[in-house]
Amino acid sequence: MKSKGHLIQKVNEGSIAWEMEIEPGDYLLSINGTEIKDVFDYRYLIQDDYLEMVVRKADGEEWELEIEKDFDEEIGIEFENGLMDEYRSCHNKCMFCFIDQMPKGMRETLYFKDDDSRLSFLQGNYVTLTNMSDEDVDRIIRYRLEPINISFQAMRPELRCKMLHNRFAGDALKKAEKFRDAGIIMNGQIVLCKGENDKEELEYSLKELYKYLPYLQSLSIVPVGLSKYREGLYPLEPFTKEDAKEVLKTIHRWQKKAMEEFGTHFVHGGDEWYILAQEELPEEDSYDGYLQYENGVGMVRSMIVSVKEELKGLVGDDRERHVSLATGKLMEPFLKKMTEQIQIKFPNVRADVYGIRNDFFGERITVAGLVTATDLIAQLKGKDLGEVLMIPDCMLRSGEDVFLDDMTVSQVETALQVRLDIVKSSGQDFVKRVCGMQSAHQE
Repeated sequence: MKSKGHLIQKVNEGSIAWEMEIEPGDYLLSINGTEIKDVFDYRYLIQDDYLEMVVRKADGEEWELEIEKDFDEEIGIEFENGLMDEYRSCHNKCMFCFIDQMPKGMRETLYFKDDDSRLSFLQGNYVTLTNMSDEDVDRIIRYRLEPINISFQAMRPELRCKMLHNRFAGDALKKAEKFRDAGIIMNGQIVLCKGENDKEELEYSLKELYKYLPYLQSLSIVPVGLSKYREGLYPLEPFTKEDAKEVLKTIHRWQKKAMEEFGTHFVHGGDEWYILAQEELPEEDSYDGYLQYENGVGMVRSMIVSVKEELKGLVGDDRERHVSLATGKLMEPFLKKMTEQIQIKFPNVRADVYGIRNDFFGERITVAGLVTATDLIAQLKGKDLGEVLMIPDCMLRSGEDVFLDDMTVSQVETALQVRLDIVKSSGQDFVKRVCGMQSAHQE
C-alpha cells in the first residue's frame, strides 16, 4: 500500500529543506526507511546527523534525499497538521471543565476538548493520561520526549474517577508511574475543587506525588474556574479567603520539605490563591524558574520584576502621552502600581488602567485571557482612552486578531474609536509601549 505521507505546508528560506529544493505541496513519506505516524516519530527521527528522506513531489515523482546535518538541527519544514495525525478529543466529563461552562453559539472550535499527549510537547498542554495508549507511553519513554505535562487532579484512584467522570481515570495513573520509573521529567497540575480534592485529599495527593521527585519537577495547584453557565453541571462552590489561606499553608509546608530534601520548591500555588488570601506574592526565586508560568503561577511576580528591571535601565524625561490599559480584574491593582512606577520617571505619561468585569462568563472569572470584546466595548465606550488602548496578547486567539466572542481587533477599534495595541506579557514590552518607545508593529 502506497504511503499517503504528510503534506508540507511551509519551507523556511535558507533551511536544509529549502536547499534540497523541497517545496510546499510536497509530501514527506519516510525518514531512514521508517514511515512517520505522527509528530512523535518525526521529532525523534530528525535528530540524527544523517537522514535518508523520501519526498513525493507534486507531480507524483518520488525523491530520495540524503541529508547530513548537525545532531538536533532542524530540517526547516512545517506541516499542514502540526500533530501530523488526527487530533484526539477528550472522552472525560470532568466536573471542573471550563469548556462545559461556555455559553452556546460560540465558534465551534472553542468547544473542542483536546486530551492529546502530543500537544503536551508542542503547546505545553496538560493531559489526563486517560486518552493515552500503552504504545504512546512506550514511545515517549523510548524517544525520551520530555517534559510531559500531566493533569493529576487527585491521587486517590476512586476520587480521580469521580472528578474526571471516567471509570478508567484511576488506572491511568499507572502511566505516570511508568514515566517516573523510566526517569521521564514531568510537570503536574491539580485543579482544586472545594469539597472534593482539597483539604485531606490534597494532603494525600501531595504525599503521593512527593514520591515522584525529582522526576516530577513541578506541580501547580490552581483554583477551579467557575463561569455563570453551570446549569446541569456538577455543583461546585467558589473558594473563600479562609480557604485560600489553608491551601497556601499546605503548599508552603510541602515547599519547605522539598527544599530541604531536594533543593526545589516542587509545589506552587496559582497567583489567584495569594490574591484571594490577601497575602504577599512569593519572591522570584520561589518559582524555580517559572516552570508553571503558563498555568498562572508566577505571572504577576514575573511582570513586577521585569517592569522594575526595565525602568532601572531607562532615563526619565518629560514626554507627554496618554494611553489606556484594559485587563482582567485579577491584574488591575498590580498594573495600577506598575503605571505609578512608570510615572515616577515619566511624570507626563498618563496611563489609565481599566479592570474589565467579566459579564460574559460571570464575575468570578477575573483573568485577562477570558475577557471578551463584548465586555471591552460595553465598559469602555464613551471613555477618553487616549492615543491607544493597550490589551494583553492573551485576550486574542494565538496568532490571530480575534477575541473569544469572535469579534476582531478592527471591530473593537471601530466601536471604541481608538487604536488597539497588543502587548506581550513582558515588563520590557509593557514599559516601552506605555511610554511610546516601541510601536505595535515593532518587535
